[in-house]
Amino acid sequence: MWGCLFGKPEPKLIFLPVRIIFSILISLLFVSVGNSKPAYFRYTLKAQDAYQLVINLRLDEAEDALNNLKLAEPDNLIVYHIEDYVDFFKVFITEDKKLFKKLEKNKNRRLRKIRLGQKNSPYYLYSQAEINLHWALLRIKFGEYLSAFNEVSDAYQLLKKNDSKFPDFIANKKSLGILHSIVGSVPDKYRWGVKLIGKIDGSIPQGKKEIESVLAYAEKNDFTFREETEIMYAFLLLHLSNQGELAWEVISKSRLDPTKNPLGCFVQANIALHAGKSKEAEAILRKRPYGKKFFDLPYLHYMMGLTKLYRLDAGAEDDFLKFLKYQKGDSYIKEAYQKLAWNALIHGENDQYKHYMALCKTKGNKRQEGDEAAYDDAMRGEMPDVRLLKARMLFDGGYYRKAHGLLEGLKTEDFSNDDLQLEFLYRSARVSQKLGWYTESIVRYLDVLEEKDQTSSYYPCNAALQIGIIYEELGNIKKAREYFKKTLKIKPSEYRTALHGKAKAGLSRTK
Repeated sequence: MWGCLFGKPEPKLIFLPVRIIFSILISLLFVSVGNSKPAYFRYTLKAQDAYQLVINLRLDEAEDALNNLKLAEPDNLIVYHIEDYVDFFKVFITEDKKLFKKLEKNKNRRLRKIRLGQKNSPYYLYSQAEINLHWALLRIKFGEYLSAFNEVSDAYQLLKKNDSKFPDFIANKKSLGILHSIVGSVPDKYRWGVKLIGKIDGSIPQGKKEIESVLAYAEKNDFTFREETEIMYAFLLLHLSNQGELAWEVISKSRLDPTKNPLGCFVQANIALHAGKSKEAEAILRKRPYGKKFFDLPYLHYMMGLTKLYRLDAGAEDDFLKFLKYQKGDSYIKEAYQKLAWNALIHGENDQYKHYMALCKTKGNKRQEGDEAAYDDAMRGEMPDVRLLKARMLFDGGYYRKAHGLLEGLKTEDFSNDDLQLEFLYRSARVSQKLGWYTESIVRYLDVLEEKDQTSSYYPCNAALQIGIIYEELGNIKKAREYFKKTLKIKPSEYRTALHGKAKAGLSRTK
């Protein structure tokens, strides 16, 4: 018809016999199959470059590199493993629930792609396991615990199967090592998840040994996931092995460059803070990299605020306010307002203290244990004793001598009620412990423990835990285990999960 309108003869339809059409289709199919290459998994130079961009939080550049990788190496399925890191960091850092739901569908799409690859590659099962672990961590962030534990179960089974098929595949030991380490220290409130996961066994010594074997391999070989393993090992030493000094030594000597990598800056400063090295943490944070090419990490402002608060510097307020301005998620918000309130109280601004504690009640969420404790603190409406608060901040910053100087001239009779007297004993015990005065420390911790039925605070629970840690350091394993078990019998309203987790880790270390 259209040909007639434009003065051209209308073409005639030519019908080919069905057998000829069928023959042509079969021929095309065989040509296609004959020319196609099997999809493979390989961390080529381009793939390694893209992965490094992700680890450095240069996520926009990483996405461009991944798109180029798909064009240059269209059959290399390792691209989907790296892509998943991008989604993980975007959601984990921003805590954006809408973004989480938007990107969530990418998980199964990537797994389908990966399952088309070579099954005889060690990355075939490993990539699937890692993607499951990424999304399990994100679901925990948003309180989706049932799905998270199912994904951990899937990941563990994949890793175990992969380990039996490829026992020399070193990356597998990185992930199995961390799972073996944490399973024995899971707090009671999540034990149902361990039962759901099934036959995951392991201990901190086992996991630690596995990760150490990975690091030993990385010392002599080019290992793509070396920085990732160093981070895991340092956090294992800090939180599960109670070896803060060693954790700091490991991470400060690692390949992480905090001046070029916001993630490296976070990790090194975080471990420094937990190890009582706030001076070192502040020096690291001052060298943090800035620029649009880096994915923003607002928590670095919060950490800088802590370093100043710990040395009683009023300038901490500016950093906590910057954190609140740029933080997109709801976690650590209550803690930030609590720290703002404490900073105000330390510097005599009582009205500002009340203002910030009021905001602590209404802003943010309570998923993180620290946020929950801050909220409970605000709801009690009890203003801290400034002397004890200053001692606490100095202690947390690693300024043990200064903290001792504040407490040295005080007695229990100097405090107006039983709760403050108990806190004084607890703070004194903590400082004595860090100064190596173990006998004095244990005596005061035991005084705190005697009040466990008269208080809902976390002091008695942590007192039992710390006595266990002291005995462990002194080599008295029997007494250490006795007090780790006592810790688990005390159930405070604050920090129970963290304290019980540390006690379980202590029992796992001292088997």
